[in-house]
Amino acid sequence: MYRYILKRLILVIPVLLGISVIVFLIMAMLPGDAAQAILGSFATPENLARVRSDLGLDEPLVTRYVIWLGNMLQGDFGRSYTLQRPVLDEVLDRLGPTLLLAGTSLVLASIMGMLAGIIAAMKQFGWQDALFTFIVLIGISTPSFWLGLMFVLLFSLNLGWFPVSGMTAVIGGGGVFDVLRHLALPAVTLAVVATGVIARLTRSTMLEVLRKDFVRSARAKGLPERTVIMKHAYKNALVNIIPVLGIQAGFVIGGAVYIETVFQWPGIGRMLVNAILTRDVLLVQGGVVVVAAIYVLINLTADVFQHFLDPRISV
Repeated sequence: MYRYILKRLILVIPVLLGISVIVFLIMAMLPGDAAQAILGSFATPENLARVRSDLGLDEPLVTRYVIWLGNMLQGDFGRSYTLQRPVLDEVLDRLGPTLLLAGTSLVLASIMGMLAGIIAAMKQFGWQDALFTFIVLIGISTPSFWLGLMFVLLFSLNLGWFPVSGMTAVIGGGGVFDVLRHLALPAVTLAVVATGVIARLTRSTMLEVLRKDFVRSARAKGLPERTVIMKHAYKNALVNIIPVLGIQAGFVIGGAVYIETVFQWPGIGRMLVNAILTRDVLLVQGGVVVVAAIYVLINLTADVFQHFLDPRISV
């Protein structure tokens, strides 16, 4: 087990290094002048030169990357030019709301998706199977941002059940119940597509496992169907479901960019959108690297847990 974890940790290093290179090059190749975008079209040449010097834009590309990477490895992600505060502080302040939103969405998607997939597999070709398949296809095909707008229109503006936007009420908010009311719509919206993917995989995996000899033997022993499904079939199917949960974790974190924008959720996604619009280069680079690192670590955790369930799985 420890040897497997060590191998996986070693493989994470080149992945994170590659991500840093890609993020840096994308921001460097964006058209236009970052200093001009920050100061506006009426900026003087002296101010433009000062901003380019502060951002390191007057240095060669390779030199800029080496300096940025070296500083980042020491915990210095630079300073946001538009917010006038350290990038790492801003990212960490926004990280909590994003993890709350993404974590809640992933839990909802995992529970609903696996439950729907198990029921559909148990009732193969029945009306339950057809109903869940239809709902899953609709969910996967619906754009999340459009679904979020429809939820706001129906549940917030028409019915008044949930707040329109934000994480807490402007006046007198901040309690647990207040946060949960604000969290409900964006979390469900973000979970819809992931639920469909998990449900489809769970159904196909369960159907494959249910045809195995050990399941037939369990039924031949007279074990209750619930015991056969949950203790024998589902436990073995979970080995193949866990990696997909790790992938969907990345989806919900990435999907938080536009869901946070729709619901004005104060997380990293909304921060990145604002930083891109203002060409805050260091803030974009720092935010993307942190999100990518979280995604890699989540998948590492999923791989380790999968190996724990089935030690035959190796790197």
